[in-house]
Amino acid sequence: MGLVAKKGYKITEDPQDADVIIVNTCAFIDAAKEESVSTILSMADLKAMGKKLVVAGCMAQRYADQLLEEIPEIDGLVGTGEFARVNEVIDRMAQGERPVFVGNPAYIYDEFTPRKVAFDSASAYIKIAEGCDHQCTFCVIPQMRGTFRSRPIESIVAEATQLAAQGVKEINLIAQDTTHYGLDVYKKRSLAALLRALNDVDGIEWIRLHYAYPGSFDEELIAAFRDLNKVVKYIDMPLQHSEDHILRAMQRPGRQQHIRSLIQRIRDEVPGVVFRSSFIVGFPGETQEDFTNLKTFVQELAFDHVGVFTYSPEDTAPSSQFADQVDNATKERRASELMEVARVVAAKQMERFINQVVPVLIDKADAGETGQFVGRTAFDAKEIDGVVYVKGTNLAVGSIVSVRISHSLDFDLVGEVV
Repeated sequence: MGLVAKKGYKITEDPQDADVIIVNTCAFIDAAKEESVSTILSMADLKAMGKKLVVAGCMAQRYADQLLEEIPEIDGLVGTGEFARVNEVIDRMAQGERPVFVGNPAYIYDEFTPRKVAFDSASAYIKIAEGCDHQCTFCVIPQMRGTFRSRPIESIVAEATQLAAQGVKEINLIAQDTTHYGLDVYKKRSLAALLRALNDVDGIEWIRLHYAYPGSFDEELIAAFRDLNKVVKYIDMPLQHSEDHILRAMQRPGRQQHIRSLIQRIRDEVPGVVFRSSFIVGFPGETQEDFTNLKTFVQELAFDHVGVFTYSPEDTAPSSQFADQVDNATKERRASELMEVARVVAAKQMERFINQVVPVLIDKADAGETGQFVGRTAFDAKEIDGVVYVKGTNLAVGSIVSVRISHSLDFDLVGEVV
């Protein structure tokens, strides 16, 4: 959120120490909403100690009236476009008001917004754009975040430079659709140009790209992955399904034949590239045949990493009104089956690293009996994909070391420092 500590206050991550507790929420799918509400209620229990409770983010933006009515312990609300007004909320609460700021969700932070990097973390996220112009029928993000808004290249490079000065080695570029970057401010897709600029930032070693849509993945972007030494050969391409009629119903860009040919072209031009994708099972109208075809698709495309989600009928999303809704038991069964397919594929893919020497970014020292260090290759995103258990001594968290891989697990690797 880029919170700035109000005069007389300091930011703490321990709610027990706080005078004002701010819960930043997500409202993308049911599971996220449930987690957000659970956190709000647990923080509300601390109000007996005289604390104030502010709810911020997507749930505040989307469900302001319901939150105020159903959780009277909430003292203030801050929507996705009003993060900069948190200090004003604190002032108004001190005056006995119950402030609610949930206006137009047009906020986007810049390089001047203070941010805190977690202690000993060599990895950080940079949001290169906010909002979304796509109209996927299952998604409510445009309602909560507004239209797509790119940050200027200069702003993103300045933030990366600041992060490098704080010891960050890896930056993860995120947006709702990173391949859409630049269309609004530069009138053309400019992600490749951004990657070239970031590749020159001293101190940054790995540049990782998330959420690249297949419909906008052009030759210039493929060349950036091939030619830029700091851009890791890791492509996160959320496809959501394989079957064309499901993709049309979802209003997703790209169709299966295009997706297959694109992935093959990238693999031909970027040797060693790995792919992550995500899929939704149980979308309205998905038949058993569709699901069987999806499993075959995941097997044949041999994705290195896969995320599987059960379809969540969001109340203001068009697909919630579609016919042929799939029952929850079927959705859960299909999710389990697809994850098993993905596990088998991933385990096979991991075997190719055995006996190879690969750079590994050390994330932490294992506090267990093994005394191993835990890191990641460039082909694994932090807290999303697998890890590497590293045998070594005196390894600094945040360092990048050469590790010979001895064996693989389903999603993880094991090795020793060369």
